[in-house]
Amino acid sequence: MRLIPPHLDLFGLIILLGVAQGLFLGLFFLTGNRGRNVANRCLGWLMLGTSAVIGEIFLGYSNYMFQLLPWVDFSEPLNFAMGPLFFLYVFSRIRGRLPDQWGWHLLPTILWAVNAITWLYQPVELKYNNYLEAWHPELALVQEPAAYLPEDFFHLRRYIDELTLSSCLLYNLLAIRHIKRAFRQSGHPFWGGIPTVLVRLRNLTLLFTLLPVLILLVKPQYHEDLGDFLLACYLTGVIYVTSFLVMSGSDFFRENVPEQVLDLPPGGPGNVPEMDVPDEPRKKYEKSSLSEEVEDAVLRKLDQLLITEKPHLQTDMSLPKLAAQLGTSPHHLSQLLNDRLGQRFFDWLATYRVAEAQQLLRNANTAYLKIDEIAERVGYNSPSAFHTAFKRITNQTPAQYRDAAQTERN
Repeated sequence: MRLIPPHLDLFGLIILLGVAQGLFLGLFFLTGNRGRNVANRCLGWLMLGTSAVIGEIFLGYSNYMFQLLPWVDFSEPLNFAMGPLFFLYVFSRIRGRLPDQWGWHLLPTILWAVNAITWLYQPVELKYNNYLEAWHPELALVQEPAAYLPEDFFHLRRYIDELTLSSCLLYNLLAIRHIKRAFRQSGHPFWGGIPTVLVRLRNLTLLFTLLPVLILLVKPQYHEDLGDFLLACYLTGVIYVTSFLVMSGSDFFRENVPEQVLDLPPGGPGNVPEMDVPDEPRKKYEKSSLSEEVEDAVLRKLDQLLITEKPHLQTDMSLPKLAAQLGTSPHHLSQLLNDRLGQRFFDWLATYRVAEAQQLLRNANTAYLKIDEIAERVGYNSPSAFHTAFKRITNQTPAQYRDAAQTERN
């Protein structure tokens, strides 16, 4: 077998950076408190799957695959996971949960993985020829063993590009459909600039929707996989756009805020059981730097935000993050909540989360949800924190509240 030495050019470097960033993002979303959020888990697995796909393309494009022939086509089943995982991410980001019977969406991935099992046991000569046909058709094939296991139970591998294209396009359209519905329910146009969460979802979905279009444009111009490096570069760009969206929504890069105005318990909202804490002395705000007009404007903006984006349902909601969305400082927002609403930020957050939980517990359509699922849906990573907040505000446990609501309906 003739082996070609590895090479690394600009395209190869771009793809390799995409692999590294995809691995980083995947682990980032799947670890820590972030991994408790179902949308983060979907996005994390999507990033890892995308990283594996473009990683195989990198090995093929750079000729490193000659050194790793048993790994030829190792990521092929993931072609059918990218579309469903992205759709599940969009759905759970909007609804706070996975769709009913969500596992069926991953059935094609499982079936293709079963179809690819015998590929693991093929002789190296067959994998060598397969790699040459895809990336180096100018080289001569080698003699293969006379008999070996069937490599394609379903006889569909020849249609892998068409099936991948169909899967991505179908799930992208489903994602767009749900985002349009969410925009409509919020009372804003699909192409508008608010709500911010839906705008980011829309833009990311459009980026993923361009992938099937690029497949249609690139594949006819190249034989086999010779054009995949262009698709890998595009996916690398999508990964970095996702990284930018993560950073743009992070409080880490915002102006430093003194600890005394953060108004948060240790560990952040939703992670530590809430306790009865006396209101801070009003003398802290005696010299108010907010005029009544500014206060009224911020309160109106807060009311609108609660209707359109429901920021209180976000597990990572904090005083600095909410203040940034309202265009004010954390100190001024904390002052406003104390002066005008008579609540510390954490008490205000718990009030709205518990109110949302009460709606879910009363609604017969969500009677199937477990208490822990409701806690997660309204923004709590810790079930104990949810139970503590609910009991403090309603003088009932969530289970007692649900039983009372069911009794009233009957």
